[in-house]
Amino acid sequence: MTEPDKPGFDRRLLPPMLLGSVLNPINSTIISVALVPIGAALGAPPAETAWLVSALYLATALGQPIVGRLIDIYGPRRPFLLSTGLVGLAGVVGTLAPNLGVLIVARVLLGFGTCAGYPAAMALLRSEATRTGRDSPGGVLTALAVANQTIAVVGPLLGGVLIAAGGWRTTFALNVPLAVVAVVLGLWRMPKSDDSPQRGGLAARLDLPGMGLFAAMLVSLLLFLMNLHLRDWYLLVIAVVLGTGFVVRELRATTPFIDLRVLGGNLPLVATYARALVAYVVAYAFLYGFSQWSEEGYGLTPFHAGLVQVPMFLLAIGVSVFAGRRAGVRGKLLVGAIGQIAACLLMLTLTDASPLWTLLLLALIFGVPQGLNNLALQNSVYFQADPARTASSAGLLRTFAYIGSMVASSATAASFGQHADTGGLHHLTWIMLGSGVVYLLVTVFDRTLGRVAASG
Repeated sequence: MTEPDKPGFDRRLLPPMLLGSVLNPINSTIISVALVPIGAALGAPPAETAWLVSALYLATALGQPIVGRLIDIYGPRRPFLLSTGLVGLAGVVGTLAPNLGVLIVARVLLGFGTCAGYPAAMALLRSEATRTGRDSPGGVLTALAVANQTIAVVGPLLGGVLIAAGGWRTTFALNVPLAVVAVVLGLWRMPKSDDSPQRGGLAARLDLPGMGLFAAMLVSLLLFLMNLHLRDWYLLVIAVVLGTGFVVRELRATTPFIDLRVLGGNLPLVATYARALVAYVVAYAFLYGFSQWSEEGYGLTPFHAGLVQVPMFLLAIGVSVFAGRRAGVRGKLLVGAIGQIAACLLMLTLTDASPLWTLLLLALIFGVPQGLNNLALQNSVYFQADPARTASSAGLLRTFAYIGSMVASSATAASFGQHADTGGLHHLTWIMLGSGVVYLLVTVFDRTLGRVAASG
């Protein structure tokens, strides 16, 4: 029996941890096969339905580190319950939405509502590791990574099934029962926090000015990334100015929202965030771009477009479980990087006349990085971050990942324009390939990875 598997971790925490953490990836991916039916129903081209993707990532990238900081201060229970309850409301709004604008509002609500699940799970892992004296809860870390990764991959298939059964609105309605179950599990299983800070010290502990500057900076940056064009240069300038103000504020704050001194001295963690950004450019450009092309450019139904990705789902599960039993992250990251590049090279050969088996082979190859990258990045943050800021550090990992997702969404919209054709797919693939090469280089030259002894 290995140390991470010794008795001690409270297994009753697993259901709310796992369900809460998968609410975001399931909503991130299930929409991929719904974009075309939504566009057809509401008369919106791909360049407009891309906002359904961007809106969720904008809200989530902004909310994750903020909610994570609240969890670091208050404990996971209250932020988890409030945030997850918002998921149910978003499900109702999306199900009844009369137009694209209201659907985008629902996706924003989903983004904020799913912010607490992952930071709460990481905070619970840290508190249980402290309570039991196990510094490497590898089995639980692996379960968390496998749940997030496999749910993310099965999302397109689930979306296809729901759309076939009841139309695209069912992909929003699904959130109502999921939220109810998550809230009940949170009330039942999550421990109550003993930390009850006085109102007078709340603003100082939260660093509200720092949060405000961070939020404004991130919104400006992501709005620029959503629609890359020279006419929007002012958004990038605003982001730089606000970012400078944020740095000055955080370096002077007694209790900063993001401790830049600690982060600046933790270059391995910074490198992990950089890897997350480029990894998600590749992963989500494939998820959204390939799904749209397989429907519009290749002619598959939403259900069959999801079904094509089943090999990725199955292999990602197996790879995650297999790799989760082995120590270290460097090997996982290197194999994941090579898998991304190999898949991109195969994507460049696809046409609307390609045999179906090449699409299945592509999905199979992508299963390797899907199963490895998220696992390795998550474990890296767990062991590299300041233990007192585990939740906010985990939230910041998701922020960088969703900035990458925003780049992927923008690149997908720019590559396809009004129609997801093969030329647009190849244009998108070159962007993915460049990102994959950057991911590989950042990993190869990071000599600190050998010291990350994560057993998940």
